[in-house]
Amino acid sequence: MSMKAQFRPLVVAVAALSLFAAACGSDKKSSSDSASGTKDVAAASSDTCVTGSSVKLGFLNSTSGAMAISEQTVRDSLMLAASEINAGGGIMGKKIKFIEEDGQSEPTVFAEKIGKLLTEDKVAAVFGGWTSASRKAMLPVVEGADGLLFYPVQYEGLEASKNIYYTGATTNQQIIPAMDFLKSKGVKTLFLAGSDYVFPRTANKIIKQYAKVLGIQIVGEEYVPLTSDDWTTQVAKIAAAKPDFVFNTINGSSNVGFIKAYHEAGLGATKSPIISVSIAEEEAPAMGVNLTGQYAAWNYFESVKSPANTAFIKAFQAKYGTNRVTSDPMEAAYTSLYLYKGMVEKAKSFCVDAVNASSGGVSYAAPEGTVVVNGENHHIAKTGLIGQINASNQFDVVWSSGKPIEPDPFLKGYPWWNPNQG
Repeated sequence: MSMKAQFRPLVVAVAALSLFAAACGSDKKSSSDSASGTKDVAAASSDTCVTGSSVKLGFLNSTSGAMAISEQTVRDSLMLAASEINAGGGIMGKKIKFIEEDGQSEPTVFAEKIGKLLTEDKVAAVFGGWTSASRKAMLPVVEGADGLLFYPVQYEGLEASKNIYYTGATTNQQIIPAMDFLKSKGVKTLFLAGSDYVFPRTANKIIKQYAKVLGIQIVGEEYVPLTSDDWTTQVAKIAAAKPDFVFNTINGSSNVGFIKAYHEAGLGATKSPIISVSIAEEEAPAMGVNLTGQYAAWNYFESVKSPANTAFIKAFQAKYGTNRVTSDPMEAAYTSLYLYKGMVEKAKSFCVDAVNASSGGVSYAAPEGTVVVNGENHHIAKTGLIGQINASNQFDVVWSSGKPIEPDPFLKGYPWWNPNQG
């Protein structure tokens, strides 16, 4: 079933959920707080949105379904950040109490669960989501409840909401740098392979327009549903087209089927190499074949050299085991919790309006490098990186933008972009 089909049952659910308002959604105190009888008067602060000695946050990730292969790591990194922040005294002196929900790799479930977290559990903010379909499903719910969502994964751009902070890359921080890298490699022909939902289709629309500017010919474009692992027919078309490179926007466990079919067709890093935007350190070993020599575009790799990254890796492996690896989305999720802490403490309030008013310029010395929040579009500045997989399933950085790229989710600074052109 395509991701579009999964949205049909969402309309009624969203309409119902949007009628509610989360207790922390605005600066107005909810009457239900007074009636609950749970207010800790002794520990209450002057902040009307969160009272007591703790702050409830929602962690919403897929720990089941096709996306669990990727989202489990995001969950783990959020828990690491929460434990570190609590050990350091919490947020404005309040310890984090997190409430977990499983998105089950289904957009409608994400919509249902974020509604529960905001309106029933009354969390101050939610952290999670992976696919753009899950984010699109959550967007009207979090806006209707006037809550906050921190979304940690690279995406197709063309979106901004006062209720969402995007700590993964937008298009001009990942897709466009990847195309610049391919141009620098002398690529003339490119084949597009993606999962059949909003991110790959929108990303490929942008890729096709920029490819014309760069003089790169698109020689094929194929999609398979996110829940399907069968790429045999599509890979046969890639083999016949013989492109210089394949741009891979496939997500989740469907990548396993794609890589398997690619390998069985006799293709590899020396013949039509792949550049991916959703295969990272966690996914690479799970592909079942040798990926040495293949490429990925991200803003963080475990191999990044910095004291902050060394400390991050050490802490993550101390908590989860020395065999565990770190990756871009989990680093962005980890960073998002620290950015939220910085926003709240700058605002001196957990209230959404106050947090938003104070968010601009909040920075954090993240494992990827220092990141800064753009208060206008709620994205963060990020350095573009291209990594090449080595024999240890780690990524050697082979290209860098050299400095953080300011987020431009609507591509206003790119005159070649036409949203009305297919």
